[in-house]
Amino acid sequence: MSNRFRVAVVGATGAVGETMLSILAERRFPASEVIALASERSAGSRVDFGNDTLAVQDLAGFDPAGVDFALFSAGGDISREYAPKFAAAGAIVIDNSSAFRMEPDVPLVVAEVNPEALARIPRGIVANPNCSTMQMVVALKPIHDAAGITRINVATYQSVSGAGRSALEELGRQSAALLRFEDPNPSRFPVQIAYNLIPQIDAFADNGYTKEELKLVFETRKILGDDSIQVNPTAVRVPVFYGHSEAVHLETRDKITAAEARALLAKAPGVVVVDDPAKGEWPTPVTHASGNDPVYVGRIREDISHPRGLSLWIVADNIRKGAALNAVQIAELLATGGR
Repeated sequence: MSNRFRVAVVGATGAVGETMLSILAERRFPASEVIALASERSAGSRVDFGNDTLAVQDLAGFDPAGVDFALFSAGGDISREYAPKFAAAGAIVIDNSSAFRMEPDVPLVVAEVNPEALARIPRGIVANPNCSTMQMVVALKPIHDAAGITRINVATYQSVSGAGRSALEELGRQSAALLRFEDPNPSRFPVQIAYNLIPQIDAFADNGYTKEELKLVFETRKILGDDSIQVNPTAVRVPVFYGHSEAVHLETRDKITAAEARALLAKAPGVVVVDDPAKGEWPTPVTHASGNDPVYVGRIREDISHPRGLSLWIVADNIRKGAALNAVQIAELLATGGR
């Protein structure tokens, strides 16, 4: 590869695709050309790229020859069909869907956690983890390295942006309708989301867990390289526009104090500690995460119910760090040889 790269963004008109384009421009990725791709119905429209705009091209008719990096965020079906074609043409595909995450010959990478996994990309495809997994492992990596995590109990509080633009529109529409004492008329979600909580994200598996919850189990093990870690997740959709939150309760092999964990997290890449309850300082999706890059951690405390337990509150922007930023960070690592 040269010092400048042809970059394709697949799904450029979606929330994550638009953010990928924004971050590529913000971080001045060394691109000779950035190509915006989407479905035929979006072809000919324009999307923002820094101070410029790009014409959207039809993915189905696009020739991937000469593309160096292809950042995919168009859903699993599109990824399964087109990612291998881009890889066969010589591109490195960084895919945000769940299509390839658990494939043994596809690295599942979080830039701050396991960049060494980029040393081998046999299929030309790198997978981006699920947003809720991503923010959790950024915070847990230094603790796992220091004390060995054996078990994770996690409850997620996931914003509607994780369900796409239609979910954002539904929350806004329902909120306004209810303030006018009108029927919220749910359509995107099975029940009203405004002023409500929905304890189901994705379909249920036979064991009573949802697919979203099982992603937290298997992706965490793969990224941290430890299949012995036990994960017990509950995923909840909440009436927040942007930013996922997680209440995480850990059990470790070795005792680690809250002060020790706080010191480790303060030095961890990609993490910002916001943890002074006496001053009312703890992270929230609106005041900290939304529109920002770091993973914010607070409420760090020792678990009074377990001798080697630790509890954390973890917040991040699910569209930025949970998807778009990590994809660009992976491309940066590969572009500079810093894998």
